[in-house]
Amino acid sequence: MILAYTQFGIYLAMMLGIGWYSMSKTSDNAGYIAGGRSLGPATTAISAGASDMSGWLLLGLPGAVFVGGLSEGLWISAGLIIGAYLNWTLVAARLRQFTEDLDAITLPTYIGERFEDKSGILKIVAAVVIMLFFTLYVASGLKGGTLLFAYTFDASEKTAMIITTIVVVSYTFLGGYLAVCWTDLIQGILMFLALLFTAMLGYFAIAGNPVDISTVNPKAFDWKAGSILSGASLMAWGLGYFGQPHILARFVGIKNVESVPAARRIGMSWMIISLFFSTCIGLIGIGYSEAFGLAGVSGEGGNSERVFLALSTVLFHPIFSGFVLAAVLAAVMSTADSQLLVLSSALTEDTPIGKNMSNEKKAWVSRFGVVGFAILAYVIAVTDEGNILSMVAYAWGGFGAAFGPLVILSLMWRDTTKAGAIAGILVGSVSIVVFKNFVAVEGHYLYELLPSFILSFISIVVVSKFSARPSDELLARLKF
Repeated sequence: MILAYTQFGIYLAMMLGIGWYSMSKTSDNAGYIAGGRSLGPATTAISAGASDMSGWLLLGLPGAVFVGGLSEGLWISAGLIIGAYLNWTLVAARLRQFTEDLDAITLPTYIGERFEDKSGILKIVAAVVIMLFFTLYVASGLKGGTLLFAYTFDASEKTAMIITTIVVVSYTFLGGYLAVCWTDLIQGILMFLALLFTAMLGYFAIAGNPVDISTVNPKAFDWKAGSILSGASLMAWGLGYFGQPHILARFVGIKNVESVPAARRIGMSWMIISLFFSTCIGLIGIGYSEAFGLAGVSGEGGNSERVFLALSTVLFHPIFSGFVLAAVLAAVMSTADSQLLVLSSALTEDTPIGKNMSNEKKAWVSRFGVVGFAILAYVIAVTDEGNILSMVAYAWGGFGAAFGPLVILSLMWRDTTKAGAIAGILVGSVSIVVFKNFVAVEGHYLYELLPSFILSFISIVVVSKFSARPSDELLARLKF
């Protein structure tokens, strides 16, 4: 136990050190929120992937495969890979250029400037949607950290939740965007190595054992989605990429448009390999649990989302297991920090609160906004009984439907209008809530993002056809 505490302490000290150093490089709110658009392709790509995947990659996905088999990982992974590639290809470079042309460093500010919203209503609506869904998203991250600390140190859930919240807030408060991206780079590499070695060691551990995984879990190698609707819903996770503010922020903060292709290659390679090993760990966990047992994973009181934690604990020597478990904390932190930063930026840049403040003062308000939103997320995480995957799905779908179609059309279709933008955000947000809570198709998996994304897209196009188009001056400025 002392060794584990020491390893975690070293890791956390590194993160805080980066936060403190980043603070010395951050003098105003633009630097705190977007890092002065100074990051290269490798840091941008890995930090985007790490902030995207979160604890879901090491906890949620292996747990889902452990219970539901290959189909749970295959179709979601395929959808995510396609969605991420299209996001890098269609959105990244154009969003980087458009936000520079419009002097925008946040998604709501970009939307407001893109549609010449003098009243500020569109920007405020976008900021409110971000605050609602991101607070839930951060709460899911805190749940992941709680699972880690409670499992590793045999702590109560309340204690584990408090520790997780303090850790995530600390370096984000200090260093902002630069701290988030630099720590995410380290965390992304740590996550990748943890998945790789856990999968390899787990495979060799059960390779000579007569256990038949498909007998233990008949669904283990069943790759079929069950129905066309279920398969389409699983792949629809990929649609969420186009509307995730914390991922789009990486496109805004990259050094220049010319860096995007290299970042895309690095990011996609990291993502594909990581998803592959995460899925493998779920399958390996089935065999290992049957052959040797995995405490706390299956049976009464078990939680399938602990499968990675349990495997890494039994497969690695104590000298290394603490650092492997730190990868889970890295996964949690790399998403929660990005989301807290977007939340605080929405508060100071996209609401009237920061209207008359100096840049230096706004930077400090952003810092304390991080603390405030973290406390709110903590309250949600303590009271919500949903699992990590379900909470992530809700928030991911909310952003994908509210902003995804709008981001695509605002970059690709010159005739997208302000009225169409408002319609798309509102229809997407409301549809997610309706389909999540009131619509179900018996015998099929229906992910609320699929119909909500389609409805949002259609509403933007239809309303834009019957409303005033953007000015010629704006279109010329954006080189449409």
